Amino acid sequence: MARDLRLLMAATKIANDLERVGDHAVNIAQSAERLVAHRPITPEPELVEMARQARAMLAGALDAFVRGDPKLGREICRRDDSVDALHRSVFRIVLTHMAEDPRMISAGMELFLVSRNLERVADLATNIAEDVVFLVEGKTIKHHAEETSPPTGAAPGTRGSRTA
Repeated sequence: MARDLRLLMAATKIANDLERVGDHAVNIAQSAERLVAHRPITPEPELVEMARQARAMLAGALDAFVRGDPKLGREICRRDDSVDALHRSVFRIVLTHMAEDPRMISAGMELFLVSRNLERVADLATNIAEDVVFLVEGKTIKHHAEETSPPTGAAPGTRGSRTA
């Protein structure tokens, strides 16, 4: 019965996360439309790689959910740091272009928005992957909860796990 309850909770949360992914996709499409109106600008390779990684993370997280695979869920969570690093890199590169050529400011701001939305899609994929681990194992791994040691006086294995 606890697993059934976890499944209902996870499915509800995942549906909400997928709706938010859709919102970010709309934001990216709107930025793309606005970019067309500017001087032609080539997206940075880091931005293209962010999009590839975010899509792969989302597909992997959904696959982990369908298969009930907590190992894949944990793997997806580990990939988030790579997307975060790319987001920081895009920010620095685009900021440099904007400083060198003020005519690039509008286009640069749109690229910032695209990068931020892609980073959020990766975060939502991570949320889904964390929910898969909770669904299958009944353990919370958000904020690296399972990597920390139990508090003094706590029974071993009690930190980072919850039962429902």
